[in-house]
Amino acid sequence: MTATRKLHDDEPDIDEALVRGLVDGQFPRWAGLPLKPVDSHGTSNVLFRLGDEHVVRLPRRAGAVPDLAAERRWMPLLAAASPVAVPEPVAEGRPDLGYPWAWAVHRWVPGAIPVVGRLEQPEALAGDLAVFVTALRGVDTTGAPRSYRGAPLPERDADTREVIGRLGAATGTGTGIDTDIDTDAALAVWDAAVRAPRREPDVWLHADLQPGNLLVEDGRLAAVIDFECMGLGDPAVDLIVAWYVLDAPERRTFRDAVGQDPDLWARGRGWALAVAAAELDYYRVSNPFMARTARRVIGEVLAESAG
Repeated sequence: MTATRKLHDDEPDIDEALVRGLVDGQFPRWAGLPLKPVDSHGTSNVLFRLGDEHVVRLPRRAGAVPDLAAERRWMPLLAAASPVAVPEPVAEGRPDLGYPWAWAVHRWVPGAIPVVGRLEQPEALAGDLAVFVTALRGVDTTGAPRSYRGAPLPERDADTREVIGRLGAATGTGTGIDTDIDTDAALAVWDAAVRAPRREPDVWLHADLQPGNLLVEDGRLAAVIDFECMGLGDPAVDLIVAWYVLDAPERRTFRDAVGQDPDLWARGRGWALAVAAAELDYYRVSNPFMARTARRVIGEVLAESAG
């Protein structure tokens, strides 16, 4: 069988035969259930639908393995507070058959990925997203881990400037994706974000609220998935969804609902720029969907700043 397309240089080979062997060998109660790959936009795990009720998640890289344990520990707390469905871990598999790491089985969460620019109920979805972000902010932080995106923006300054500079010179990649950006405009947004003061305490974050991690039904938010980046950090981080998913009118609705603080919003804009620039730089060849999404986000950020 054909192995899953790799997005990183250090990925193991993963195909349906391997996953079938892992599931049947370690969880006999699921042996023989239909198994098929999921066309996911995720970059850290390979997904296979298992029967009607479950999904198998196999990390693509060693760095994603600790996230499985974190999800087992913390997802019940977040699920209790979430206004929409979130994935429920139900089992953990062990390394076997040449696959080197732990892997997991989760409950299957139904829904469709929102199509940015063609949202069915954009204003309602903006409100739903604000409710979700606000709910996470209210979860008890006692003992919680830090998100790797939870550090203050100035700690990302050197890396982000380097990436922006690289994108400003990146033309002619042959991928059909425009990676050239207005470096001066991007650095102006970034400078404003880094200078914006922070008065808020750390809160719980999803930290990766992108289209591929959201599910909708009838245009409304039905579920939020893929919590691998979760943890404590700057509440501005989860504002990235405003630029990753919403257009300008709905972005205003979202901002009104989560709070109008200009410094918080400036940092959120900076987080969106930093995350998108890093993704465009890294995935411009290996993952066209991610690269196109990141390119759009950068354009939205710069357009809003100019306006």
